[in-house]
Amino acid sequence: MNFVEELKWRGMLHQMMPGTEELFEKGMVTAYVGIDPTADSLHIGHLCGVMMLRHLQRAGHKPLALVGGATGMIGDPSGKSQERNLLNEETLRHNVACIKEQLGRFLDFESDAPNAAELVNNYDWMIDYTFLDFAREIGKCITVNYMMAKDSVKRRLNGECSDGMSFTEFTYQLLQGYDFLHLYETKNCRLQMGGSDQWGNITTGTELIRRKLGSENDAYALTCPLITKADGKKFGKTEQGNVWLDRQRTSPYQFYQFWLNVGDDEAERYIKIFTSLDHETIDSLIEEHRADPARRVLQKRLGEEVTTLVHGRADYETALEATNILFGKATKESLLKLDEQTLLDVFAGVPHFEVSREQAIGQKAVDLLAEHTKCFASKGEMRKLTQGGGVSINKEKLAQFDREITDADLLDGKYILAQQGKKKYFLIIVK
Repeated sequence: MNFVEELKWRGMLHQMMPGTEELFEKGMVTAYVGIDPTADSLHIGHLCGVMMLRHLQRAGHKPLALVGGATGMIGDPSGKSQERNLLNEETLRHNVACIKEQLGRFLDFESDAPNAAELVNNYDWMIDYTFLDFAREIGKCITVNYMMAKDSVKRRLNGECSDGMSFTEFTYQLLQGYDFLHLYETKNCRLQMGGSDQWGNITTGTELIRRKLGSENDAYALTCPLITKADGKKFGKTEQGNVWLDRQRTSPYQFYQFWLNVGDDEAERYIKIFTSLDHETIDSLIEEHRADPARRVLQKRLGEEVTTLVHGRADYETALEATNILFGKATKESLLKLDEQTLLDVFAGVPHFEVSREQAIGQKAVDLLAEHTKCFASKGEMRKLTQGGGVSINKEKLAQFDREITDADLLDGKYILAQQGKKKYFLIIVK
């Protein structure tokens, strides 16, 4: 597979330096993407860069994932209107370990193949590099004029941030450039990839290599477009914040729901970028979806592919079953399979009521649902709906409105799901 052509048809190529495509015709290429370990999890805003590495490896080339243990202590000004908080070494080490585990789901780090992926951390080669050595050996190679001309610097200096830019952040592009130089010399890395906002930093690295090692040393740059939603807003953001790959921050159910709820135009773009499905399969899915958009074929397959890649098949199937509880047929057994967090995620948008154990256990269902909670406006209304088969507890039809509530009715030991008709749900929390 031709890596550059693969990126083109997937809509993942924004800009590349002349000669980049020819580089891939000469044999296996080593390339890297940098990731700032500012949190102990990647979010889906990182996924385009990670998928570039995945496609690179699938095309027979060697991916390097660089985590910026050193540069993460400084903060990249690209696309930022204010200075980042600086992290300490202990926090960064923890974040790097967590990110490596997540990257292992996308890249093959373990095989003995020549193009096995490697994780590198710039803290390892920066920790013993003194400021004086860096200023003398690297700083002299790139002029201040060159650095000031970068868009990320100009935007900050022209008033986007009232505090301007510190010297610390100003040096970021030089430090990132040195990363490229180091990997060029030690790993034969010829290409750096990243988002389009990284073009200035990446080309500083190619310039540093030429100035430091000689003009015959060719290094290259390639960027992917910044992914946005249909309304132009930042990709991966929801009302609750970022959509994370860590299940503790974003549950597999919430993760699956994000992809399931994207618009049709977005789904056509995203399924090319965030899955490894081939050209023929994707074209077929798009054609099927356009013929009947209401079935949401693209969104369902997109959610399946990405959730399985990030969380595994079992978590995808749990997320799918949880989705069907709200929008399809389900049983009490389906509810019992849900862990507590998924249960709360599924029913986050329905009315919640809190009651004591005395108000629930041993009480008649009609008293619990119409008196101790307001699931029903009155006992009479509930009796009538029960007689018509319109009331369920934990997805089981309530045969008698006055039957006793027992411990067996508690999900995870403290929840009861009441249902009026097909779509009206209430979650009762027994304290």
